[in-house]
Amino acid sequence: MEEKYTADQKFQKVDFTENSFPGGEFENCEFINCNFSNSDLSNCRFSDCKFESCNLSMVNLGRTSFDATKFIICKLVGVHFENCNKIPFSVEFINADLHLASFYQFKLPNTRFLNCSLKEVDFAEADLTNSVFENCDLSSAIFEQTILEKADLRTSYNFSIHPEINKIKKARFSLNSLQGLLYKYDIIVEG
Repeated sequence: MEEKYTADQKFQKVDFTENSFPGGEFENCEFINCNFSNSDLSNCRFSDCKFESCNLSMVNLGRTSFDATKFIICKLVGVHFENCNKIPFSVEFINADLHLASFYQFKLPNTRFLNCSLKEVDFAEADLTNSVFENCDLSSAIFEQTILEKADLRTSYNFSIHPEINKIKKARFSLNSLQGLLYKYDIIVEG
């Protein structure tokens, strides 16, 4: 069966919960105000694409590829990114809700998270080298055996990162966020 190729298309206000997603390869496409909730995006390839104001909660991403793809003001609740193809994988999240998403054992160096809700996201054993978490809420996010070397968490908050079980060499934190590194020791940091 021949795979469908779509380029330079704009999809607006399409409800893929009513009409199944066509699948295939998408290059330089925009998805605006679309509903993908619980849709199957398995084996799709997205290159230089943008998802804006879309609901992608609980989508199936088995063997899906994302290359230079942005998610802006999107809802990505419960998405298992670890099921994606590892190469290529280049994404950016801006004002996105990734509550309960999972990047377990996934390599996503140089990834940018800007103004995102990352509550209860699973980053266990993930590689976040050089990633930027700018003004992100990391309440109950899981960091275990996570590589955070050279990551920037200076403006993020509500995180708990145990320095002894994560690689944090040259990671950047603010003075205000030190309690997120010292929580294990049950000490009080006052400003």
